[in-house]
Amino acid sequence: MNPTDTSPAPVLASQIQPGSWRDLLSPAHAPVVTVLASGVGLYAMNLYFTAALLPTVVADIGGARYYAWTATAYLITAVIATMLVGRLLALAGSAKMYALAFSIFALGTSICALSPAMEYLVGGRAVQGFGAGMLSGLGYAAIRSTLPERLWVRATGVISAMFGVGALLGPVLGGGFAELGQWRLGFGVLSVCGLLLILVALRSLPSAPARLSEPAPIPVLPMVTLAAAAAALSVSAMLAGVLMWIAIGSGLLLLALFLVCDARHPHGVLPRLTYTRGNPLKWVYLTVAVFCAGVMSENFIPLFAQQVGGVSPMLAGIIGAALSLGWVGTQLFSVNASGSAARRLVRLAPWLLTAGLAAYGLLQMVNPGPWVVVAWASVLFIAGGGIGLAFPHLSVAAMRSTADEREGAKAAAAVSTTQLIAFTLTSALAGNLLLLGADPVGSARWLILGIAALTVCGIATEIAATRPRR
Repeated sequence: MNPTDTSPAPVLASQIQPGSWRDLLSPAHAPVVTVLASGVGLYAMNLYFTAALLPTVVADIGGARYYAWTATAYLITAVIATMLVGRLLALAGSAKMYALAFSIFALGTSICALSPAMEYLVGGRAVQGFGAGMLSGLGYAAIRSTLPERLWVRATGVISAMFGVGALLGPVLGGGFAELGQWRLGFGVLSVCGLLLILVALRSLPSAPARLSEPAPIPVLPMVTLAAAAAALSVSAMLAGVLMWIAIGSGLLLLALFLVCDARHPHGVLPRLTYTRGNPLKWVYLTVAVFCAGVMSENFIPLFAQQVGGVSPMLAGIIGAALSLGWVGTQLFSVNASGSAARRLVRLAPWLLTAGLAAYGLLQMVNPGPWVVVAWASVLFIAGGGIGLAFPHLSVAAMRSTADEREGAKAAAAVSTTQLIAFTLTSALAGNLLLLGADPVGSARWLILGIAALTVCGIATEIAATRPRR
């Protein structure tokens, strides 16, 4: 299949039997999986790790007015980095790319650790975000060149599960360092982890780049418009009134402009098959975006558990982790499926996600009893299970969309770009939905049911994404 092929790709139709866990974790492949999973794990954990540290950071060095910018700077540079991954991977090879990504991440984290004021910490977060964005994109893009195809589904399952693991470990580790008042040490430990992983990457990953005829030009205009869209949507969550709606409108217009520019660019951010009529790759990306919208609800669940349920911070964290536990747990089952079985799981997934979120939203009430709190965790586990059923297969569907190495790496890395854009858009929407509630119960219902309304769209997009090739 060439990158300009106009026929529908055999998305999720591969009959290649997935390799075993023993094969994936064998001495030949385990170091590679460790690097790929650790990179995504550092990216995911750092989101929650830093959020847990920030109140302590502000209490120590001040700069509360820059609080929201620590996330915005991280996100914008991460989006830019994911768009460069496919091209840089083709030029430098996975070992050098991972060494560079871990180095940038460690540098940014060190800047955060040594920051005398919040302005410096925001700068460190921008550097850290670029390295983390590279790690996130590489986690998917490098699978094609570092592992045999029979292991793609299981490897992708492990890598995408790291987002759930990060959601579990990040708050615990960050909260522990914050409790001790050692936020600088927390960033320092994270930086050392990044430096140690450089050695593992250089020893275990192939150093030779993919054989390409010539480097693909960087699509400057599409990248600029996409980064500007991410910035506008991120900033909208910090504003109110007319300015908020102006920022949201500007972000959506810039996002539409990105798609127009990218479709017309001969070497765009997304692979050419995304814009080919009849090809399901676009629906794969949209389905990924829908699932990522559901993931964003996790950021607010501990808050609702404390405000609405009156539970302790620790129990609130456990309830918040229920979605991630469902995600990680079902992936261990889902990765065993292939062909028509995988297609059925993907089609079931958005129904479970939407039903779980809708049930959680409807169960919000004043003075809930202990059985209601248990029901919250149960339905959130079901919602997370929907994500786990589908995510590995959607990621591999993007990888298998073309036999062209350059377009294949781009298609895989674009999964991460899609995630970041979906997180940004949903985060902006969530901040505005919270304001619609007159009390904590109302805010929780507006936000969760609003996100559930988005995940309903996944029922339609996954049908288009999993339609067999005619």
